Amino acid sequence: MLSVAFLFILVLLASFAAVMFVTRPTVEEKRVRQRLDDIAVGKVDGIDEPDLLRQISYSDVALLDNLFRKVGFTRRLRSTIAQANSSWTVGRLIATTLLIFAVSAWLATVLVPSAILGLTLAAGLALLPYISVVVQRRRRLHKFEETLPDAIDLMSRGLRAGHSVGATIEMVSQEVADPTGSEFRKTFEQQNFGLPFREALEDLARRVPLPDLQFMVTAILVQKETGGNLAEILDKTGNVIRERARLKGQLQVYTAQGRLTSWILGLLPFIMFVLLSLVNPNYTRVLVEDPLGQQLVMVGMALMVLGFYVIRRIVDIKV
Repeated sequence: MLSVAFLFILVLLASFAAVMFVTRPTVEEKRVRQRLDDIAVGKVDGIDEPDLLRQISYSDVALLDNLFRKVGFTRRLRSTIAQANSSWTVGRLIATTLLIFAVSAWLATVLVPSAILGLTLAAGLALLPYISVVVQRRRRLHKFEETLPDAIDLMSRGLRAGHSVGATIEMVSQEVADPTGSEFRKTFEQQNFGLPFREALEDLARRVPLPDLQFMVTAILVQKETGGNLAEILDKTGNVIRERARLKGQLQVYTAQGRLTSWILGLLPFIMFVLLSLVNPNYTRVLVEDPLGQQLVMVGMALMVLGFYVIRRIVDIKV
């Protein structure tokens, strides 16, 4: 009875993912829809007018797009995708995750004797698309953090040369490499479209959730309220950010052994299991065929995850 219900869930998930993939509009359909929308608002042929409304797509399917906009989890997921500057949509990421889980779970029922172990492996594989987005987001934020001091120095020099704050933001968008330049470009364009300066900077801080950027935005907004030499304030802010970066680099060196230990302890059991299975399959078969062995594998994996988490918390020192 359990296997029939499990098979029904797998077929349901696979069908749902396949329907989402097949029913998504093609490039030509999107072009036709955009053309019809242009005609409806009276756009003249040959004039490429800018769209002042920011279009945020959660899914290529209109029904799912409206549904995902009302769910808090999908909104947070959309924010993560945007911060990673990824081409994924929320609907495509969820559909890919469900499809990988369904296929992996079906293969696990054939190759892995334990249903619990098979579901665990399938869930781990299904998280790979989300993990890739998280890694991409982390790399992009790290690159932004590295180039932010140069952007602050450029703003400070621009202010000393007599430029306004808006003009210095435009200079940063043109001179500093992405992703810093592209994010400052969005802020500059928002000001051009009429968004108040304070709201534009707060939106920049929301798009790039970094403490260093929070320092810079807070310094600029406080100066706008109380007055003072903004160029000098930016210089001090840049120095503070550079000192934090230097201290974080030293901590990375001091905690390298702990981080390496966590990776070794996490990967070594799997590597040894594969090597032992190649040398003597009967030696490791008891772990996947015997019920007691399956329970020990589950307990061991849970303890490994707990140990990995504890080690990462120990070496993750906040600056």
